[in-house]
Amino acid sequence: MDKNLNKNDDLIIAGRSFQSRLLIGTGKYNNFEETRAAIDSSESNIVTMAIRRINLGQSPDEPSLLEFLPPKEFTYLPNTAGCFSSDEAVRTLRLARELLDGHNLVKLEVLGDPDTLFPNVVETINAAKILVKDGFDVMVYTSDDPIIAKQLEDIGCCAIMPLASLIGSGMGILNPWNLEIIIDKSNVPVIVDAGVGTASDASIAMELGCDGVLMNTAIALADNPILMASAMKKAIESGREAFLAGRMNKKLYSASPSSPVEGLIK
Repeated sequence: MDKNLNKNDDLIIAGRSFQSRLLIGTGKYNNFEETRAAIDSSESNIVTMAIRRINLGQSPDEPSLLEFLPPKEFTYLPNTAGCFSSDEAVRTLRLARELLDGHNLVKLEVLGDPDTLFPNVVETINAAKILVKDGFDVMVYTSDDPIIAKQLEDIGCCAIMPLASLIGSGMGILNPWNLEIIIDKSNVPVIVDAGVGTASDASIAMELGCDGVLMNTAIALADNPILMASAMKKAIESGREAFLAGRMNKKLYSASPSSPVEGLIK
């Protein structure tokens, strides 16, 4: 049923095992304390951070995110948010590897437009080729185009991360059919990245067969980020269980009573 299913049903990425299928971004919170509280509430194992926007030690006189999210407790996923060319993205992740003592699990995203933040798939493919050759384990943000997704897998990316809708839009999954094609054709984890707005969006992604969901804005900009993080954790778990259980077939105009009709008292 699931190409990545194992005895414990852990999420396996580049040979690493994670209990949680919810990946959390660290931007847009009011402060690092709120960031930590939300991530604790989500019980996420993987936290992603924008190298160009967050201090990971490159500014020694400022608070560092690493102080609040120590590497002994979390797996870092440095990302290239804000990069608009393959050159920028490659330089950013090489810097991240230096700052994080050789860490090579990264999230690649190359944007094509500052207004929509839609991915530039040509530049993304170019960067992916360089980074994979350079020894990175590349989780890659992309459009929901099944052909591009397969090309990125063939390059050697360890996870495909198609958008559900535009980054920060909260519009949810706009094209479930494309996601299903990507899931069906992929031999690496498929993780929805961008567009999730609330818990039902996350649950739907998991019910479709996605291996996980990455989100930031939906939690950070909620009225109560800590409570929303808890809701997202439960949505991921319930959606995963529903996928594994296998839903009943839809039957238009074919009612089926829940209780047997034989032996009714007349």
